[in-house]
Amino acid sequence: MQGTVDVATDNSPGQVNPESEQNPGAHEHVLTDVDPIREVHLSEPGLLVIDVAGADEATVMAFQHAVARTWGTATAERATRDPGQPGVRIRLYTDLRQALPGPMDAEESGMQ
Repeated sequence: MQGTVDVATDNSPGQVNPESEQNPGAHEHVLTDVDPIREVHLSEPGLLVIDVAGADEATVMAFQHAVARTWGTATAERATRDPGQPGVRIRLYTDLRQALPGPMDAEESGMQ
């Protein structure tokens, strides 16, 4: 027989939206000054807008490179640093419908 769970005090794994004193991220700053996503960037299935934040430019550019090796991606030339915010940010526009050949595929097709 299962006992009754009081959702106001239950802090077990899987608990959704715990009270703010139980949720240390509840008071984090939400960025409201990021560029809005335009409808054209999401006008069809398979299109993504990816906002990336990292500790340094090398980290976010490495992530961008990994995504761009896999799918058609409009890449950022440089990362931006927002005053008062930690780290750097980039925005990628990715099309999952444009899968790029992997290293093995490129060798087999003579593209390498």
